[in-house]
This record gives sequence, structure tokens and C-alpha cells, in this order.
Amino acid sequence: MIKIIVGTNRKNSISKKIALIYQNVLLELGEQTEVLELEHLPIDFSFSALYENNGKNVLYNKFHSKVMEGDKFVFIVPEYNGSFPGVLKSFIDGMTYPNSFRNKKCAMVGISSGIGGGGIALSHLTDIFHYLGMHVLALKLKYAKIEDNMSDNLLTNRLYMELLQTQAEMLIKF
Repeated sequence: MIKIIVGTNRKNSISKKIALIYQNVLLELGEQTEVLELEHLPIDFSFSALYENNGKNVLYNKFHSKVMEGDKFVFIVPEYNGSFPGVLKSFIDGMTYPNSFRNKKCAMVGISSGIGGGGIALSHLTDIFHYLGMHVLALKLKYAKIEDNMSDNLLTNRLYMELLQTQAEMLIKF
């Protein structure tokens, strides 16, 4: 099963819309998927589930277990202030080191309102995943000016959809 992680806890985010589009593509390709939304993390998880509190937050532990079950992931990563959201870093920091991500595989989709498509955010996240032993698919999607390329929860940019399809097929074979 491929786990699709929405890399923000913002409600009604574009990241979630992209995750659902990605999920539909994977389902059409015959893959089982699960979307994990960081907005469903316990509000206080960075204080109640990390460090000396590791394993003590039941709600976070359920989320953690879903990640541990996964072998392949898709991270939908919005660009926040030239990087990725802090909640995504806290989420990663709460995972069991190093076995949550070691020898697992992931694909990444960066999204931004600007022209960079989240490229710097994806670079930062790639460095972290390499440190953790995660194998990162080389084709990283960088969706620039995302609001101009969506309508009614659909990607209207044909190239963006073609790239997403290509990346999904590559992830399956990865």
C-alpha cells in the first residue's frame, strides 16, 4: 500500500487536493493507497508524543503505526517560507529513528504559489530523507503557480497531470 502524506496541517489545503488527485491516479493503476493528513495529528503532538513522551500519545501512535506499515510514500509538500511546513518536520522527528523510513521509498510533489514549485523545500526534505536512509525517486514534481493551474479540485495543466502520471508509474516500479 502506498501512503500519501499531505505535508501540511492547513485545513482545506491545496496539498490535500493534490493528494486526492494522486490517489485517484494510483487507484487507476491498480495500487492500494491511504492518504494520511497531518491536520489529523493530535494538536499537541509536538509536546505530548516526541522525545521523552515517545509512545505515550495514543492518537499519535495510531498515525505512527500507519507510517510504519508503509513501504512506499508520496509526500505532497507545500512551500512555506522557502522550505516545507514545520509540522512536517515535527511529524518526521516523532517517527522512530531510524527504522520508520530506512530502506523505504518515496516520491515528492512540491507545490507553491510562486515560480519555484517548491524546489528548495523538496531539496531540504530530500536531505533529511537521505539522512534517514529513505530512497527518494529522482523525478520530483515542482508545481509552480499552483492556483493558476487548478480549477474545481482538478489540475488543469496537462503537463502537470502527465508528469504526475509518469511519477506514479515510476514509483510503482521503484
